Parts: sequence; structure tokens; C-alpha cells
Amino acid sequence: MTRRKPTVHLVGAGPGDPELLTLKAVRAIRAATVLLVDDLVGAGVLRYARKSARIVHVGKRGGCASTPQAFIEKLMAAEALKGERVVRLKGGDPFVFGRGGEEAEHLRALGIAVEVVNGITAGLAAVTSLGAPLTHREHAHGVMFVTGHARGEDATVHWPTLAAAAAQGLTLVIYMGIAKVESLQRGLLEGLSADTPVAVVQHASLPNQRDVQCRLGDLAAAIEREGIGSPAIIVVGDVLLAVQSLAQRAGVHRVA
Repeated sequence: MTRRKPTVHLVGAGPGDPELLTLKAVRAIRAATVLLVDDLVGAGVLRYARKSARIVHVGKRGGCASTPQAFIEKLMAAEALKGERVVRLKGGDPFVFGRGGEEAEHLRALGIAVEVVNGITAGLAAVTSLGAPLTHREHAHGVMFVTGHARGEDATVHWPTLAAAAAQGLTLVIYMGIAKVESLQRGLLEGLSADTPVAVVQHASLPNQRDVQCRLGDLAAAIEREGIGSPAIIVVGDVLLAVQSLAQRAGVHRVA
């Protein structure tokens, strides 16, 4: 009998709502004998795991104590080489700020096959939850996904450059930007008007989702006033005018 090649599935669990899982993700979760689960994976997602599966929570959240990446990679490889059906379950999409690329490189270097199952990324879910598009022919012809948490203690994101690109008609979707929102705001204001629409969505797609809409000039103050924390997505761009229009038609004032 031919032995199955060691394989790890990197599975995107989506933004949290288990109903947003793909069919392929559900099949992978059901087949797994070992699941390594990120902190941002919605609790309801694990209802698809078999009762006999070993579930290892490997918390990864910006600004909090996290399981060392080297430990996660070592554990994945060890379990796969033992013949376990390993699923690395990540919030959102494994290849959108999920370190899936690093993990895939590590596993393949050891001769372990990697299968990636895409998930709905939080940036898309956050904007959709507000009733706005990421792109719109009248407001934005493209979208940029960026992280506010650059690698390394001294690394920085050059927000004025991103602001200049956004000013050309791109929606800016920022992950992990809450902790550095003041410097983010200052940089974006070098290339964008203070009146540029902004939305911040915390816990996108979950029952406890919260959001605040404001103008770029009021961003940091609005986040502090409303007590918005991580995990949250910051969206910048004129596509959010659709949200304001819908709110006005409903007689609701949603702009801070």
C-alpha cells in the first residue's frame, strides 16, 4: 500500500461568520485529524471539525502575546510527517497578511506538500457589511490591501505614498492599523483631503460587529470616541459615499 505524501492544508476560515466558509474549506476541516487554529478564527467554524480531531490553538493577534511562528511551523511539519491530516486554520485568507507564504515555503523545503484553500478576507467582508463596494466605476477603479503593522520594530509604512495612489481613484483597505492610527492619519492627510470618507469596522461579519464612519481628518478621534479596537479594518475612499447615501435615504446620520 502506497503511503500518502505528508500534506498540510492552509485553510482560510474567512472573517468569522461560519456561513462564509467555502465548501472546500469545510471539507478540509472535516477531514483533519489535527487543526492548528489562529486566534481570529470564528468559534463557529470549529463545529465542522470531527470530534476526534486534536485542536491546537496557536493565538496570533497583533499587539498581543502570540505563539512563536517557529513553533507553529515545527508542529505542522512534525504532525504531517507522522501521517496526520493537518489543517492550519487561519482567519480570512491564508495568503492575505496571514503568513501563509512563509509557512508554505518552510513546509515545501521539508518535502511536505501544501494545499491552500482561499477564504474571504476581512477587508472585503468589512466593506460589504456596510453595503459599499470595494470598487465602483464612478468612485474607484482599483483597491489596495495594506498592513499598518510593518515587519520589524523600525519598519514603517510610507503613508503619503499610499495616499497619493489612493488619490488617483483607489480604495485603501488597511489591516492592523488601529495601534498606529495617529501616524497613519497624518501620513494620509499629506495626499488626501481631510474630507475623504473613512470607515472602521471591528469584528467584521460577526454578531458583535461595530463600525464608525467619519472623515479622514477625524479618524483617530472617532476611533477613540467610539472605543473601536482590534481586530478592525480601516477603509479609505469615495466608495464609502454609497454608505452615506443609503443612510441618508433611510433617515440615519452615520457620519461622525
